[in-house]
Amino acid sequence: MTALFRLVGVGGVIAYRALFNWTTPPMFIGTLLVGPLFQLLFFAYLGRQLGVADDRFYIVGNAVLAASLACVFGGTMAVSNERRYGTLGHVLLSPRSRTALFLGRVLPYAGNGMLVAVVTLSGGALLLGLRIPASALPGLVLVLATGSLACGFFGLTLGAIGLRFRDVWLVSNVSVALLLLLTGVNVPAGQLPVGMRLVGSVLPITHAAEAARRLVSGQGLAAATGPLLVELAVAVGYAVLAALLLKIFEVESRRHASLDTV
Repeated sequence: MTALFRLVGVGGVIAYRALFNWTTPPMFIGTLLVGPLFQLLFFAYLGRQLGVADDRFYIVGNAVLAASLACVFGGTMAVSNERRYGTLGHVLLSPRSRTALFLGRVLPYAGNGMLVAVVTLSGGALLLGLRIPASALPGLVLVLATGSLACGFFGLTLGAIGLRFRDVWLVSNVSVALLLLLTGVNVPAGQLPVGMRLVGSVLPITHAAEAARRLVSGQGLAAATGPLLVELAVAVGYAVLAALLLKIFEVESRRHASLDTV
């Protein structure tokens, strides 16, 4: 059990340091901290002009959404960059569990996404004057952590799919756009067509955003438990799907030597 924890924890941190693409502090700050904050402000002021929803709706929604950039692309890079840099074969030759190894790589990216979400929520609240009840803070931490994990496992699933597609970044960019459009972070879910709501219901951060809004509005953790549990189920579902895809493609690669092609 200790070896498993070391594989998941230490292995994830080492892989994060090796495969992380935002290599300089200015790039990290500009891409992951400043960008989401400006996006929040854009949608908040647009919402004011259109009268769609109040500032709280956009601040909380975009704060949860902010975690998706680091988590989705990070989870994707956790797999695809091994192939890109020619080290995937070494990973597959390891006697350790590849499933545990790759699932553990999501944790640093989820922590990174949670940091981005907290900074975005704090900055948006300060700039737009949103008062968040102190009693809601523990619940918000739990919600943001769950949403970040769901996004990370979603990205890992995309990374596994990328083992069969050359242009994995096309898949990732389209997926991030779907999170922006279909998860109810900037458009109330009730105003979306039924088909789009159904797709959004199985995407990460949809239910995390709903839970966070309930907490910020002062409804308490009990009111947010339902959507929080659904978000956790989404995270587990993508983790299982990613593990299955990685296992299937690993078996296929040993038969056809297909994963070394870039």
